[in-house]
Amino acid sequence: MLIDGLQYCNWSEKIFSELRDSNVTAIHVTISYHEQFRETVSNFEQWNRWFEKYPSLIMPAYFAEDVEIAKKRNKTAIIFGFQNPSPIEDDIGLIEILHRLGGRFMQLSYNNQSLLATGCYEENDPGITRMGKEVIKEMNRVGMVVDMSHSAEKSTLQAIEISERPIVISHANPSFWHPAKRNKSNNVLSILAENEGILGFSLYPHHLNNSSNCSLEDFCSMIAKTVDIMGINHVGFGSDLCQDQPDSIVEWMRIGKWTKNIEYGEGSASNPGFPKMPTWFRDNRDWNNILTGLKNIGFNEEEIDKIKGKNWLNFFRNSFRSV
Repeated sequence: MLIDGLQYCNWSEKIFSELRDSNVTAIHVTISYHEQFRETVSNFEQWNRWFEKYPSLIMPAYFAEDVEIAKKRNKTAIIFGFQNPSPIEDDIGLIEILHRLGGRFMQLSYNNQSLLATGCYEENDPGITRMGKEVIKEMNRVGMVVDMSHSAEKSTLQAIEISERPIVISHANPSFWHPAKRNKSNNVLSILAENEGILGFSLYPHHLNNSSNCSLEDFCSMIAKTVDIMGINHVGFGSDLCQDQPDSIVEWMRIGKWTKNIEYGEGSASNPGFPKMPTWFRDNRDWNNILTGLKNIGFNEEEIDKIKGKNWLNFFRNSFRSV
């Protein structure tokens, strides 16, 4: 079972077929970046059309059991999440509505300060806001997972403390390996694991040591060192794959509508478009390279099974239902 904790591709029959050819069991798909509620509903409509058009390749997943059904039927399960709390606007009641539509993850901030928490690009991090505390409580109640991938450190630590259910950092890496603004400190990683959370290792080049030139051995060694900190049961993949997206999309991802300055965001001054992927992970067809790399540095089959999917599946079992 292979599960990817985050992708945002330019979806097509080609990509859906590659997912099946690569035996990818499930992916957490970003269905909203900066979109507000009605725009997000339109994105759900588009996915419903894809489910109808490609029923032999993909299916929606609302609970862990759906992921297991997808595996039995040789389909890829699609799990939806929001990289920004913009779909709930300023209305806490929309959390339950979005969960009923299929939303299972929501980041409390995307790089900037939101109504809920502070993003990793802000100079000051006052932590979780008054509304943020209420939103976490409501997310816990309905079964929507708190994701702090793009959030600043104090906000992340407070979210772990406030949430009565485990949270995730679905796509990031440790800062000891590469000091990107949203890679996470050892302190965050340790406390995340102590509270039964999950870290998804990112393959987005701006989060990698040596960027696009990162070696497979270096990446797998980083995973081994992170397992020493967090334990084998609290890590997985969150590739942040943006396959076939045009450069205009990365600009929109970084700035949305909140600024006219295109220089904001990860690597934007030196590389305004999408960075080149490492040669050993171009897209979903290359997962076996990573799995072989993990084996070569000493992980056994049971440990690799946990990293590549079992840890995510166990997390889904405990997280997607209401309390």
